[in-house]
Amino acid sequence: MKTITQTLCLFLLIVGSSFAQQEKGIIGKSNWLTNWTEFRPNLIEQGEPTQILSGNITQDTKLTKRDTYLLLGSVFVTDSTTLTIEPGTVIIGDFKTNGSLIITKGSKIMAEGLETDPIIFTSNRSVKKEGDWGGIFLLGDAPINKFGNGSSVNLGLRPSSFENITYGGANVESNSGVMKYVRIEFAGKRTKEYGYFSALTLAGVGNKTVIENIMVSYADGNSVNVLGGEVKLEKMVSFRTKSNDYEFNFGTQTHIRNSLAIRSPYVSGSDGSRCMFISSYDKKEEVDFSKKSTFVKAENLTLINVSDNLASDISVGLVKEALYISENASLDISKSVISGFNPAVVIDNKVKINAKNLENILFSDMYFNNCKGNIFTENDSNNADLENWYGNRAFFNVYSKGSDAETFIDVKNTKRPDFRLRINKIIASNDRDIED
Repeated sequence: MKTITQTLCLFLLIVGSSFAQQEKGIIGKSNWLTNWTEFRPNLIEQGEPTQILSGNITQDTKLTKRDTYLLLGSVFVTDSTTLTIEPGTVIIGDFKTNGSLIITKGSKIMAEGLETDPIIFTSNRSVKKEGDWGGIFLLGDAPINKFGNGSSVNLGLRPSSFENITYGGANVESNSGVMKYVRIEFAGKRTKEYGYFSALTLAGVGNKTVIENIMVSYADGNSVNVLGGEVKLEKMVSFRTKSNDYEFNFGTQTHIRNSLAIRSPYVSGSDGSRCMFISSYDKKEEVDFSKKSTFVKAENLTLINVSDNLASDISVGLVKEALYISENASLDISKSVISGFNPAVVIDNKVKINAKNLENILFSDMYFNNCKGNIFTENDSNNADLENWYGNRAFFNVYSKGSDAETFIDVKNTKRPDFRLRINKIIASNDRDIED
């Protein structure tokens, strides 16, 4: 009987250890970054293109793994057409012509890669750099908050018809297709007249669209830019972008979960780029306030700034906040990790700090680690009211000063890092700021 009892206890211990995992930050019984991601894309040679994509794609088309495709200029999928891309297919954005792919309203992309065979969009330059090519646009007819319920992406694209760059409408269930197990590398080109492209733009995209397991790396503009629509994002990765990792605007209703942003103070732009930028408009006079303002629900995010010497990088101004929340925008973020920022969160100074407004900016079950300050109003160093509010035990927020090595499973692995929290390694601290 004693032997049976001991065996049973050992079995339960092994099973318990196998299935145990932290509830905060990105989650998974195994490291879901394995196999399909690439953290050193500049070392990968994709070969020369064998096919050219240009102009308008007006009939259902399938891109196959056996060919490598060159995006020459602005390539539009139009006329309710479906573009299907096989797993393992490589599409190269042309540097000279600012290669870009635009899925217009009513059309679809079916880019379903596999964990072991992802679809890759990358640069055609021998020495690859941020902003080598344009980006990918999905344009749908889901609602936005502008007057007229419509807008356009005007970034110097050259459509044959203005309709091919418009987005927005009344169809919440708009379906722009599927993007799954897709890597987007070295996109986000800067234009003199229109500014930066985003690597992936989701404009007026509805909730029937599937966006999962997307890795954006080395973007010069935003990694992911969500404009209006009702979008679900799952297992997203943004790595070493110069601009914002995830930007939300124009009344989007976004649910993002189990996703990751990895910033570096030596790569980020000098204009205060962040992991998340949440706003409802660019110009207040363009907004119909009878419509929904931007709302982002975020669960199990890991937002990390990887620094060799965080205190030094902060002192010379290389580290900014992880999140910025503008006026008339709402956020509900829970079970997430914010590590290594200065501070963790900044709220627009137009937002009056009172109970009504703070009920629309929720932080619960959070893990704030190694941040020089946590939640502040812009240009105001006195955050006592915010600390008292979000420090209330009812929110279950935790504060710590753990190093990356102590906090995460394996951040230093350049090939296959693991950004999940270490199990039972978190030690909370009453002192909420990192030391100067």
